[in-house]
Amino acid sequence: MKVINIGICGLGTVGYGSFSVLRNNCLEISRRVGAEVRVTHVGTRRLRPGQDIGSVKKSSDVFAVVNDPDVHIVLELMGGIDVAKPLVLQAIANGKHVVTANKALIAQHGNEIFAAAAKKNVLVAYEASVAGGIPIIKAIREGMAGNSIQWLAGIINGTGNFILTEMREKGRAFADVLKEAQALGYAEADPTFDVEGIDAAHKLTILASIAFGIPLQFPKTYTEGITKITQEDIRYADELGYRIKHLGISRKTADGIELRVHPTLIDADNMLANVNGVMNAVMVNGDAVGSTLYYGAGAGAAPTASAVVADIIDVARMISHPESSVPALAFQDDSLSDVAILPMSEVNSAYYLRITAMDRVGVLADITEILGDCKINIEAIIQKEPRGADALNQRVPVIILTREIREAVMDEAIARIEKLDGAAEKVMRIRVFRLDQ
Repeated sequence: MKVINIGICGLGTVGYGSFSVLRNNCLEISRRVGAEVRVTHVGTRRLRPGQDIGSVKKSSDVFAVVNDPDVHIVLELMGGIDVAKPLVLQAIANGKHVVTANKALIAQHGNEIFAAAAKKNVLVAYEASVAGGIPIIKAIREGMAGNSIQWLAGIINGTGNFILTEMREKGRAFADVLKEAQALGYAEADPTFDVEGIDAAHKLTILASIAFGIPLQFPKTYTEGITKITQEDIRYADELGYRIKHLGISRKTADGIELRVHPTLIDADNMLANVNGVMNAVMVNGDAVGSTLYYGAGAGAAPTASAVVADIIDVARMISHPESSVPALAFQDDSLSDVAILPMSEVNSAYYLRITAMDRVGVLADITEILGDCKINIEAIIQKEPRGADALNQRVPVIILTREIREAVMDEAIARIEKLDGAAEKVMRIRVFRLDQ
Protein backbone atom coordinates (compact mmCIF):
# COMPACT_ATOMS: atom_id res chain seq x y z
CA MET A 1 0.00 0.00 0.00
CA LYS A 2 1.25 3.50 -0.85
CA VAL A 3 2.40 5.58 2.14
CA ILE A 4 1.66 9.33 2.51
CA ASN A 5 3.74 11.15 5.11
CA ILE A 6 2.39 14.09 7.12
CA GLY A 7 4.45 16.86 8.71
CA ILE A 8 2.79 18.97 11.42
CA CYS A 9 3.97 22.54 12.11
CA GLY A 10 2.59 23.64 15.46
CA LEU A 11 1.48 21.22 18.17
CA GLY A 12 -0.98 23.36 20.09
CA THR A 13 -4.63 22.52 20.68
CA VAL A 14 -5.48 21.97 17.01
CA GLY A 15 -2.11 20.47 16.09
CA TYR A 16 -2.17 17.80 18.76
CA GLY A 17 -5.88 17.23 18.19
CA SER A 18 -5.12 16.52 14.52
CA PHE A 19 -2.23 14.24 15.46
CA SER A 20 -4.54 12.29 17.80
CA VAL A 21 -7.29 11.89 15.19
CA LEU A 22 -4.78 10.68 12.60
CA ARG A 23 -3.36 8.19 15.09
CA ASN A 24 -6.66 6.97 16.53
CA ASN A 25 -8.49 6.64 13.18
CA CYS A 26 -5.55 5.51 11.05
CA LEU A 27 -7.22 2.34 9.77
CA GLU A 28 -10.44 4.11 8.82
CA ILE A 29 -8.49 6.90 7.12
CA SER A 30 -6.40 4.43 5.14
CA ARG A 31 -9.57 2.71 3.93
CA ARG A 32 -10.96 6.04 2.73
CA VAL A 33 -7.75 7.08 0.98
CA GLY A 34 -6.51 3.82 -0.39
CA ALA A 35 -3.08 4.55 1.09
CA GLU A 36 -1.45 4.57 4.51
CA VAL A 37 -1.47 8.07 6.02
CA ARG A 38 0.97 8.64 8.88
CA VAL A 39 2.65 11.51 10.75
CA THR A 40 6.41 11.33 10.34
CA HIS A 41 7.68 14.77 11.44
CA VAL A 42 6.44 17.33 13.98
CA GLY A 43 7.73 20.89 14.32
CA THR A 44 7.23 22.37 17.79
CA ARG A 45 9.42 24.09 20.37
CA ARG A 46 8.29 21.75 23.13
CA LEU A 47 5.71 19.11 23.95
CA ARG A 48 3.01 20.20 26.36
CA PRO A 49 2.12 18.12 29.43
CA GLY A 50 0.16 15.06 28.33
CA GLN A 51 1.33 15.17 24.71
CA ASP A 52 2.80 11.91 23.46
CA ILE A 53 4.01 11.60 19.87
CA GLY A 54 5.81 8.30 20.33
CA SER A 55 8.76 7.81 18.00
CA VAL A 56 7.70 10.51 15.52
CA LYS A 57 10.59 12.81 14.58
CA LYS A 58 10.45 16.19 16.37
CA SER A 59 12.17 19.44 15.33
CA SER A 60 12.19 22.75 17.17
CA ASP A 61 12.51 24.52 13.80
CA VAL A 62 9.24 24.28 11.85
CA PHE A 63 11.10 24.93 8.59
CA ALA A 64 12.85 21.60 9.09
CA VAL A 65 9.43 19.99 8.52
CA VAL A 66 8.73 21.75 5.21
CA ASN A 67 12.26 21.01 4.03
CA ASP A 68 12.02 17.31 4.93
CA PRO A 69 12.11 15.46 1.57
CA ASP A 70 10.05 12.57 2.99
CA VAL A 71 7.06 14.76 3.95
CA HIS A 72 4.25 14.87 1.37
CA ILE A 73 1.66 17.04 3.16
CA VAL A 74 2.47 19.91 5.54
CA LEU A 75 -0.06 20.92 8.21
CA GLU A 76 0.32 24.61 9.12
CA LEU A 77 -1.40 24.83 12.51
CA MET A 78 0.57 27.60 14.20
CA GLY A 79 -1.71 30.54 13.49
CA GLY A 80 -0.57 34.10 12.84
CA ILE A 81 0.98 35.33 9.61
CA ASP A 82 4.60 36.38 10.19
CA VAL A 83 5.96 32.82 10.30
CA ALA A 84 3.04 30.99 8.71
CA LYS A 85 3.15 32.80 5.37
CA PRO A 86 6.83 32.17 4.53
CA LEU A 87 6.46 28.64 5.89
CA VAL A 88 3.51 27.85 3.60
CA LEU A 89 5.18 29.45 0.58
CA GLN A 90 8.35 27.44 1.27
CA ALA A 91 6.33 24.22 1.52
CA ILE A 92 4.71 25.01 -1.83
CA ALA A 93 8.08 25.86 -3.39
CA ASN A 94 9.29 22.44 -2.20
CA GLY A 95 6.38 20.81 -4.04
CA LYS A 96 4.45 19.87 -0.91
CA HIS A 97 0.70 20.05 -0.41
CA VAL A 98 -0.52 22.21 2.49
CA VAL A 99 -3.43 21.93 4.92
CA THR A 100 -4.08 24.93 7.17
CA ALA A 101 -6.61 26.14 9.72
CA ASN A 102 -5.32 29.71 9.48
CA LYS A 103 -8.20 31.99 8.46
CA ALA A 104 -6.16 35.20 8.74
CA LEU A 105 -3.49 33.78 6.43
CA ILE A 106 -6.02 32.67 3.80
CA ALA A 107 -8.20 35.81 4.00
CA GLN A 108 -5.25 38.20 3.72
CA HIS A 109 -2.76 36.28 1.56
CA GLY A 110 -4.77 33.46 0.00
CA ASN A 111 -4.67 34.91 -3.51
CA GLU A 112 -0.86 34.86 -3.49
CA ILE A 113 -0.70 31.42 -1.87
CA PHE A 114 -3.17 29.79 -4.27
CA ALA A 115 -1.36 31.28 -7.26
CA ALA A 116 1.94 29.84 -6.01
CA ALA A 117 0.29 26.46 -5.41
CA ALA A 118 -1.17 26.42 -8.93
CA LYS A 119 2.28 27.00 -10.45
CA LYS A 120 3.70 24.07 -8.50
CA ASN A 121 0.62 21.90 -9.10
CA VAL A 122 0.01 21.32 -5.38
CA LEU A 123 -3.08 21.77 -3.23
CA VAL A 124 -3.73 24.15 -0.34
CA ALA A 125 -6.70 22.96 1.71
CA TYR A 126 -8.31 25.15 4.37
CA GLU A 127 -11.64 23.67 5.54
CA ALA A 128 -10.70 24.16 9.21
CA SER A 129 -10.20 27.91 8.72
CA VAL A 130 -13.95 28.59 8.94
CA ALA A 131 -16.46 27.33 11.53
CA GLY A 132 -14.30 24.61 13.08
CA GLY A 133 -15.87 21.20 12.59
CA ILE A 134 -18.70 22.36 10.33
CA PRO A 135 -17.82 21.32 6.75
CA ILE A 136 -19.10 24.61 5.35
CA ILE A 137 -16.36 25.15 2.76
CA LYS A 138 -16.90 21.70 1.28
CA ALA A 139 -20.67 22.24 1.34
CA ILE A 140 -20.45 25.49 -0.63
CA ARG A 141 -17.55 24.55 -2.90
CA GLU A 142 -18.81 21.07 -3.79
CA GLY A 143 -22.27 20.29 -2.41
CA MET A 144 -23.79 23.51 -3.79
CA ALA A 145 -21.68 23.68 -6.94
CA GLY A 146 -24.77 23.44 -9.13
CA ASN A 147 -26.38 26.52 -7.55
CA SER A 148 -26.08 30.22 -8.16
CA ILE A 149 -25.67 31.30 -4.54
CA GLN A 150 -27.77 34.35 -3.65
CA TRP A 151 -26.61 35.06 -0.11
CA LEU A 152 -25.03 33.59 2.98
CA ALA A 153 -25.24 34.67 6.60
CA GLY A 154 -23.48 33.15 9.55
CA ILE A 155 -22.67 33.19 13.23
CA ILE A 156 -18.99 32.39 12.71
CA ASN A 157 -17.40 33.52 15.96
CA GLY A 158 -18.34 31.48 19.03
CA THR A 159 -16.96 33.99 21.54
CA GLY A 160 -19.24 36.80 20.37
CA ASN A 161 -22.21 34.44 20.23
CA PHE A 162 -21.51 33.25 23.79
CA ILE A 163 -21.40 36.85 25.04
CA LEU A 164 -24.67 37.87 23.35
CA THR A 165 -26.39 34.67 24.54
CA GLU A 166 -25.38 35.24 28.15
CA MET A 167 -26.45 38.89 27.96
CA ARG A 168 -29.88 37.93 26.66
CA GLU A 169 -30.60 34.83 28.74
CA LYS A 170 -29.14 35.97 32.06
CA GLY A 171 -29.29 39.75 31.84
CA ARG A 172 -25.55 40.08 32.32
CA ALA A 173 -23.38 43.03 31.31
CA PHE A 174 -21.01 42.77 28.35
CA ALA A 175 -17.84 43.31 30.44
CA ASP A 176 -18.86 40.65 32.96
CA VAL A 177 -19.53 38.01 30.30
CA LEU A 178 -16.30 38.85 28.47
CA LYS A 179 -14.30 38.15 31.64
CA GLU A 180 -15.98 34.75 31.94
CA ALA A 181 -15.33 33.99 28.26
CA GLN A 182 -11.64 34.70 28.86
CA ALA A 183 -11.61 32.51 31.99
CA LEU A 184 -13.23 29.65 30.03
CA GLY A 185 -10.72 29.97 27.21
CA TYR A 186 -13.29 31.16 24.65
CA ALA A 187 -11.65 34.58 24.36
CA GLU A 188 -7.98 35.57 24.34
CA ALA A 189 -6.42 37.94 26.86
CA ASP A 190 -6.72 40.52 24.08
CA PRO A 191 -10.25 39.80 22.79
CA THR A 192 -10.17 42.38 19.97
CA PHE A 193 -10.29 39.91 17.08
CA ASP A 194 -13.43 38.29 18.52
CA VAL A 195 -15.48 41.18 19.89
CA GLU A 196 -14.62 43.66 17.14
CA GLY A 197 -15.52 41.21 14.37
CA ILE A 198 -12.08 40.78 12.78
CA ASP A 199 -12.07 37.00 13.21
CA ALA A 200 -15.54 36.77 11.63
CA ALA A 201 -14.46 39.09 8.81
CA HIS A 202 -11.57 36.77 7.93
CA LYS A 203 -13.97 33.85 7.74
CA LEU A 204 -16.62 35.75 5.78
CA THR A 205 -14.01 36.84 3.23
CA ILE A 206 -13.22 33.18 2.56
CA LEU A 207 -16.86 32.08 2.36
CA ALA A 208 -17.80 34.90 -0.03
CA SER A 209 -14.94 34.05 -2.37
CA ILE A 210 -15.98 30.43 -2.78
CA ALA A 211 -19.68 31.32 -2.90
CA PHE A 212 -19.44 33.99 -5.60
CA GLY A 213 -16.22 33.17 -7.41
CA ILE A 214 -14.38 36.37 -6.49
CA PRO A 215 -10.81 36.93 -5.28
CA LEU A 216 -10.24 37.16 -1.54
CA GLN A 217 -10.76 40.80 -0.52
CA PHE A 218 -10.47 41.12 3.26
CA PRO A 219 -9.67 44.88 3.28
CA LYS A 220 -13.06 45.57 1.67
CA THR A 221 -15.04 43.70 4.34
CA TYR A 222 -17.06 46.10 6.51
CA THR A 223 -16.44 45.18 10.15
CA GLU A 224 -18.28 46.29 13.28
CA GLY A 225 -18.07 44.71 16.74
CA ILE A 226 -20.50 44.03 19.58
CA THR A 227 -18.98 46.18 22.33
CA LYS A 228 -21.74 48.83 22.10
CA ILE A 229 -24.64 46.38 22.48
CA THR A 230 -26.50 47.01 25.74
CA GLN A 231 -29.14 45.20 27.79
CA GLU A 232 -31.59 47.83 26.57
CA ASP A 233 -31.02 46.86 22.95
CA ILE A 234 -31.46 43.17 23.72
CA ARG A 235 -34.75 43.83 25.58
CA TYR A 236 -36.17 46.08 22.89
CA ALA A 237 -35.20 43.60 20.18
CA ASP A 238 -37.14 40.96 22.10
CA GLU A 239 -40.17 43.24 22.32
CA LEU A 240 -40.08 43.67 18.55
CA GLY A 241 -39.78 39.91 17.96
CA TYR A 242 -36.07 39.81 17.12
CA ARG A 243 -32.77 38.50 18.46
CA ILE A 244 -29.44 40.31 18.18
CA LYS A 245 -26.68 38.20 16.64
CA HIS A 246 -23.21 39.09 15.40
CA LEU A 247 -23.51 38.07 11.77
CA GLY A 248 -21.25 37.82 8.78
CA ILE A 249 -23.37 38.56 5.69
CA SER A 250 -22.51 38.37 2.01
CA ARG A 251 -25.18 38.92 -0.61
CA LYS A 252 -25.15 39.19 -4.38
CA THR A 253 -26.98 42.25 -5.72
CA ALA A 254 -27.33 43.88 -9.12
CA ASP A 255 -24.73 46.46 -8.08
CA GLY A 256 -22.12 44.18 -6.52
CA ILE A 257 -21.35 41.90 -3.59
CA GLU A 258 -22.14 42.87 0.00
CA LEU A 259 -19.40 41.85 2.43
CA ARG A 260 -20.17 42.87 6.01
CA VAL A 261 -19.86 41.82 9.65
CA HIS A 262 -21.95 43.61 12.28
CA PRO A 263 -24.56 43.14 15.02
CA THR A 264 -27.85 42.25 13.36
CA LEU A 265 -31.49 41.85 14.30
CA ILE A 266 -32.92 38.52 13.10
CA ASP A 267 -36.52 37.38 13.38
CA ALA A 268 -36.77 35.36 16.61
CA ASP A 269 -38.47 32.45 14.83
CA ASN A 270 -35.60 31.94 12.41
CA MET A 271 -33.32 28.97 13.08
CA LEU A 272 -30.20 31.12 12.96
CA ALA A 273 -31.59 33.37 15.69
CA ASN A 274 -31.75 30.37 18.02
CA VAL A 275 -28.10 29.34 17.72
CA ASN A 276 -26.75 29.98 21.20
CA GLY A 277 -23.62 29.72 23.31
CA VAL A 278 -20.34 29.07 21.52
CA MET A 279 -21.97 27.23 18.63
CA ASN A 280 -21.58 28.38 15.02
CA ALA A 281 -24.05 28.22 12.14
CA VAL A 282 -24.09 29.33 8.53
CA MET A 283 -27.18 29.69 6.33
CA VAL A 284 -26.63 29.58 2.58
CA ASN A 285 -29.27 30.37 -0.05
CA GLY A 286 -28.94 28.92 -3.54
CA ASP A 287 -31.30 29.38 -6.48
CA ALA A 288 -31.93 25.66 -6.85
CA VAL A 289 -31.82 24.31 -3.29
CA GLY A 290 -33.20 27.35 -1.42
CA SER A 291 -31.90 28.00 2.11
CA THR A 292 -29.76 25.42 3.91
CA LEU A 293 -28.37 25.61 7.45
CA TYR A 294 -25.04 24.22 8.68
CA TYR A 295 -24.67 24.04 12.47
CA GLY A 296 -22.05 22.76 14.89
CA ALA A 297 -19.01 23.42 17.02
CA GLY A 298 -17.00 26.28 15.59
CA ALA A 299 -13.82 25.73 17.60
CA GLY A 300 -12.05 23.31 19.90
CA ALA A 301 -9.43 20.61 19.45
CA ALA A 302 -11.59 17.74 18.21
CA PRO A 303 -14.03 19.64 15.95
CA THR A 304 -11.24 21.61 14.24
CA ALA A 305 -9.08 18.50 13.97
CA SER A 306 -12.03 16.80 12.27
CA ALA A 307 -11.90 19.44 9.52
CA VAL A 308 -8.11 19.30 9.27
CA VAL A 309 -8.12 15.53 8.84
CA ALA A 310 -10.92 15.71 6.28
CA ASP A 311 -8.66 18.00 4.24
CA ILE A 312 -5.75 15.60 4.66
CA ILE A 313 -7.94 12.80 3.29
CA ASP A 314 -8.92 14.91 0.28
CA VAL A 315 -5.30 15.77 -0.48
CA ALA A 316 -4.14 12.23 0.15
CA ARG A 317 -6.78 10.90 -2.23
CA MET A 318 -5.49 13.28 -4.89
CA ILE A 319 -1.92 12.11 -4.30
CA SER A 320 -3.01 8.49 -4.45
CA HIS A 321 -5.38 9.02 -7.39
CA PRO A 322 -4.32 12.27 -9.15
CA GLU A 323 -7.03 12.36 -11.77
CA SER A 324 -8.73 15.55 -10.62
CA SER A 325 -9.10 18.09 -7.83
CA VAL A 326 -11.46 20.90 -6.85
CA PRO A 327 -10.15 24.47 -7.47
CA ALA A 328 -9.02 26.27 -4.31
CA LEU A 329 -11.76 28.93 -4.53
CA ALA A 330 -14.34 26.61 -6.13
CA PHE A 331 -14.21 28.35 -9.52
CA GLN A 332 -11.47 27.86 -12.10
CA ASP A 333 -8.60 30.31 -11.51
CA ASP A 334 -9.06 32.08 -14.85
CA SER A 335 -12.78 32.58 -14.31
CA LEU A 336 -12.81 34.49 -11.02
CA SER A 337 -15.05 37.53 -11.35
CA ASP A 338 -14.03 41.15 -10.85
CA VAL A 339 -17.53 42.12 -9.67
CA ALA A 340 -17.39 45.07 -7.27
CA ILE A 341 -17.59 44.80 -3.50
CA LEU A 342 -20.21 47.30 -2.38
CA PRO A 343 -19.12 49.95 0.11
CA MET A 344 -21.30 49.91 3.20
CA SER A 345 -22.87 53.23 2.18
CA GLU A 346 -24.47 51.48 -0.81
CA VAL A 347 -25.91 48.52 1.12
CA ASN A 348 -29.68 48.37 1.60
CA SER A 349 -30.97 47.30 4.99
CA ALA A 350 -33.79 47.75 7.45
CA TYR A 351 -32.70 49.36 10.75
CA TYR A 352 -33.30 49.33 14.48
CA LEU A 353 -32.67 52.80 15.96
CA ARG A 354 -32.46 53.54 19.69
CA ILE A 355 -32.69 57.30 20.16
CA THR A 356 -32.26 58.79 23.63
CA ALA A 357 -34.44 61.90 23.57
CA MET A 358 -35.54 64.52 26.04
CA ASP A 359 -39.18 64.03 27.03
CA ARG A 360 -40.40 67.30 25.53
CA VAL A 361 -43.31 68.16 23.32
CA GLY A 362 -42.38 67.96 19.65
CA VAL A 363 -39.18 65.90 19.92
CA LEU A 364 -40.73 62.71 18.52
CA ALA A 365 -42.42 64.76 15.80
CA ASP A 366 -39.05 66.25 14.84
CA ILE A 367 -37.51 62.77 14.61
CA THR A 368 -40.29 61.35 12.46
CA GLU A 369 -40.20 64.45 10.26
CA ILE A 370 -36.49 63.87 9.52
CA LEU A 371 -37.17 60.23 8.67
CA GLY A 372 -40.02 61.32 6.43
CA ASP A 373 -37.84 63.89 4.66
CA CYS A 374 -35.33 61.12 3.94
CA LYS A 375 -38.13 58.85 2.68
CA ILE A 376 -37.46 56.30 5.43
CA ASN A 377 -40.58 54.32 6.22
CA ILE A 378 -41.24 53.40 9.85
CA GLU A 379 -42.37 49.85 10.64
CA ALA A 380 -42.69 50.11 14.45
CA ILE A 381 -42.11 52.58 17.28
CA ILE A 382 -41.64 51.96 21.00
CA GLN A 383 -41.64 55.05 23.23
CA LYS A 384 -41.11 54.49 26.95
CA GLU A 385 -42.82 56.61 29.59
CA PRO A 386 -40.63 58.78 31.86
CA ARG A 387 -40.47 57.57 35.45
CA GLY A 388 -40.22 59.28 38.82
CA ALA A 389 -41.66 62.38 40.38
CA ASP A 390 -39.51 64.70 38.30
CA ALA A 391 -40.59 63.35 34.92
CA LEU A 392 -40.28 66.67 33.11
CA ASN A 393 -37.32 66.83 30.75
CA GLN A 394 -36.19 63.30 31.56
CA ARG A 395 -34.30 61.30 28.96
CA VAL A 396 -36.39 58.54 27.45
CA PRO A 397 -35.55 55.90 24.83
CA VAL A 398 -37.40 55.95 21.53
CA ILE A 399 -37.06 52.73 19.55
CA ILE A 400 -37.78 52.84 15.82
CA LEU A 401 -37.78 49.92 13.40
CA THR A 402 -37.54 51.06 9.78
CA ARG A 403 -38.15 49.52 6.40
CA GLU A 404 -35.23 48.87 4.07
CA ILE A 405 -33.26 51.91 2.93
CA ARG A 406 -29.78 52.64 1.58
CA GLU A 407 -27.17 53.05 4.32
CA ALA A 408 -26.02 56.46 3.04
CA VAL A 409 -29.56 57.78 3.45
CA MET A 410 -29.73 56.40 6.99
CA ASP A 411 -26.35 58.00 7.76
CA GLU A 412 -27.78 61.37 6.74
CA ALA A 413 -30.93 60.89 8.82
CA ILE A 414 -28.98 59.87 11.92
CA ALA A 415 -26.65 62.85 11.58
CA ARG A 416 -29.66 65.19 11.46
CA ILE A 417 -31.36 63.50 14.44
CA GLU A 418 -28.21 63.78 16.55
CA LYS A 419 -28.17 67.54 15.92
CA LEU A 420 -31.67 68.00 17.35
CA ASP A 421 -31.89 69.97 20.56
CA GLY A 422 -33.94 67.16 22.08
CA ALA A 423 -31.48 64.37 21.22
CA ALA A 424 -29.44 63.54 24.32
CA GLU A 425 -26.99 60.93 23.03
CA LYS A 426 -25.62 59.30 19.90
CA VAL A 427 -28.15 57.17 18.05
CA MET A 428 -27.68 53.42 18.44
CA ARG A 429 -28.10 51.73 15.06
CA ILE A 430 -28.39 47.96 14.46
CA ARG A 431 -29.08 46.58 11.00
CA VAL A 432 -31.90 44.12 10.38
CA PHE A 433 -31.43 41.14 8.06
CA ARG A 434 -34.45 39.08 7.07
CA LEU A 435 -33.20 35.67 6.08
CA ASP A 436 -36.04 35.02 3.66
CA GLN A 437 -34.94 37.86 1.39
